[in-house]
Amino acid sequence: MDERQWDADRDRFVRDWTDAATEHREPLRDHGFPLGPLGRQFAVLTYSLLDAASVGDVLGQIVAATVGLVPRAERISVVLRTGDRFDVAAAHGPGPAEIDELQRKLQEGPAIEAAKLGSPVPVLSRDLSTERRWARWAPAARELGVGSVLSTHLRARIGVDRPGSENGSEPARAPSGALTIYTREPHGLDDVDPDQVLLLATHASLALAATHAGTSAQLMETNLRRAVDSRDVIGQAKGILMASRNIDAGAAFDILRRTSQDLNVKLSDIAETLATRHHELGSQATPAGTDS
Repeated sequence: MDERQWDADRDRFVRDWTDAATEHREPLRDHGFPLGPLGRQFAVLTYSLLDAASVGDVLGQIVAATVGLVPRAERISVVLRTGDRFDVAAAHGPGPAEIDELQRKLQEGPAIEAAKLGSPVPVLSRDLSTERRWARWAPAARELGVGSVLSTHLRARIGVDRPGSENGSEPARAPSGALTIYTREPHGLDDVDPDQVLLLATHASLALAATHAGTSAQLMETNLRRAVDSRDVIGQAKGILMASRNIDAGAAFDILRRTSQDLNVKLSDIAETLATRHHELGSQATPAGTDS
């Protein structure tokens, strides 16, 4: 193949894959690297995850992909962990929801263990009737009709975790958790390749991290914009007070601060009211109770 033919083939390859990504379909050509059914399944999943706009969308795609990978599963669930809190974020299948709720309540079980592991090692119990790791959860799960279970860690932590503040001024802590598959019969997961489940969980982890990063970036941009706007309006209010009261910037800020404390209203709100309504207030452009 000469350079001209190589360039033409490369252009076809790039165009085919670009069009496939844009049109949300598989490439029309294998370009000498044919994909098997599993490869195509993960290729389609990758495109779907790239389009996911929220954590909920990501989890829905992952659960649906797991159904295709393990059709014998009685129940598939995703538990997300934030700090010491565990919540069932997504689930599918006829298996009882109590299976997941029991793990959260008892703080033991395969999903809790996998979520805490922080490593990709699968947590597998081929037969819960002989399981000794979860003294309370295992027998309760057996009574609910669970015979075997496989759980693997979902990791979506990026950077340094910071607890989210109640007013949303800081990004929420990135979630981690576990993807768990249940079957009714003991040894029902013997034919499942744990590496495939791990690969699925890895896709989920990357998508969760990317979604969280995008959400955090948007939140940081919004907070920065609010901070700039707040600083600007406080500056305007200070200027109005300085002109109307013939005082310096420090004294003007003290007036705004004291008024905010006396009225139990945010300083930025006091400043915005003064900046937008000072023409209506006329000679009373100084906040109440601040005579010099």
